[in-house]
Amino acid sequence: QGSYRAEMLAIRNGCIRQFLYTKLAGVQRRSIQLTAETINPKVLDAQYAIRGALVLRAMQHERNLKENVRMPFDEIIYCNIGNPQQLNQKPITFFRQVLALMDYPDLVDMPKAKKLFPQDAIDRARMFFSNIPGGTGAYSESQGIRLVREHVAEYISKRDSLVASAEDIFLTDGVSQGVNMCMNVLIRNEKDGILIPIPQYPLYTATISLNGGRAVGYFLKEEGGWSMDLGELGRAYQEAKNQGTNIRAMVVINPGNPTGQCLTESNIREVVRFCEQNNLVILADEVYQTPIYGDTPFTSFRKVVTEMESSVELVSFHSVSKGMIGECGRRGGYMELRNIDTVVREQIYKLVSIGLCSNIAGQMMVDLMVKPPQEGEPSFALYQEEMNSLQDSLTRRAHKLSTALNSMDNISCNAIEGALYAFPKIDIPYKAVQAAKDSGMTPDTFYCVELLDATGICVVPGSGFRQKKGSFHFRTTFLPSEEKMDIVIEKLRKFNKTFDTIYR
Repeated sequence: QGSYRAEMLAIRNGCIRQFLYTKLAGVQRRSIQLTAETINPKVLDAQYAIRGALVLRAMQHERNLKENVRMPFDEIIYCNIGNPQQLNQKPITFFRQVLALMDYPDLVDMPKAKKLFPQDAIDRARMFFSNIPGGTGAYSESQGIRLVREHVAEYISKRDSLVASAEDIFLTDGVSQGVNMCMNVLIRNEKDGILIPIPQYPLYTATISLNGGRAVGYFLKEEGGWSMDLGELGRAYQEAKNQGTNIRAMVVINPGNPTGQCLTESNIREVVRFCEQNNLVILADEVYQTPIYGDTPFTSFRKVVTEMESSVELVSFHSVSKGMIGECGRRGGYMELRNIDTVVREQIYKLVSIGLCSNIAGQMMVDLMVKPPQEGEPSFALYQEEMNSLQDSLTRRAHKLSTALNSMDNISCNAIEGALYAFPKIDIPYKAVQAAKDSGMTPDTFYCVELLDATGICVVPGSGFRQKKGSFHFRTTFLPSEEKMDIVIEKLRKFNKTFDTIYR
């Protein structure tokens, strides 16, 4: 009778499937295989603050607004991630025209095509069709479409005034895929370490964790405009080595993310010599090479390594996601190998082959980035107008934001020389530090949560990028429109003053 009652209770509680399994099929209910205790611990260790808890909180606020829940703001402004088109940056017209033709090939031969599309967009689409069997819906060769790699090599050759080769180019799904492949190759066990800049882009700590290695931080010099200090590099290297870490490579982000600085050529030469002396591979993240807002021009590591006739191993990365292009969703990028052993190249080729190839739309966007309309072609004037307008606007926003931050109490910010971010330092009052501790947060996370809840502005706490002990920062983009940036700045100014009044 007790068994019958239990069965009826299970049915009444909605456990019909369990009842049928146990009563009719005689199947025992198995224990859960995947739990926090049983999944790969490396996944648990990996962190990615840019899309972390604060963003989830912002998304919940956004849902509340849609459901007409009263909030102290009427919109969420996402300044947490370099996602230009989410914040209404207009795509480059020529790029989208070519992609439209590629995705609907019949358009090219329609009688009205020449009224809808300029001739150079049609010609580019036809060139792609003749070099990509199957168009955008088919796989390419694993290393990437040969024609695109040749165009990338031409772009690099022109940029650096030094010959590049398509054989050294691997087209990737954004930079993230290339970085992860390099970590796959570099990290053999838990004693292998990678030097990374602090503050850093969380991609690096995450991929190092997932591959079971050690992230070895070297601090950038904030009081020197986030410059790189050789003494600090030596300290980080030696300290890790003394702890039994085998340092395998060094990551350099130039221009910096989240810090926005540009390395001088002399600084790059110092880094190359340091890596030569310590037998380190250089991983050069150069996705923000355009636009530049300051007086220090972008110089590629490849150019310096080549001119120094250095044998240091170098992998350089670039992407269509950031800067002037802003096509994040296309997931297009490339990496270039220099001084990499032939057998290692073969193993990297094997890794890309496992994924078959990077996506074709991303590969085509890379081609458009490195080979845009040229002078004399129908689309050149509009392309130049769009790029120049965007460059000028980003420059104004960068200068406006850094100037405004420096005018606020208890906030200081270095000049923004490149990339899409400011990384200001905040002096958080003692009472706020204690309130953060009571809430189980870091002080800068507490500040950013309060900012979000009061204004709807979503930024990323500096702790997500790592920082010197006792210092607090946040990262914000300046990607909202110029009009919206004025609103962001005034909301931030008002919040910062109120926050300081409450907790000082």
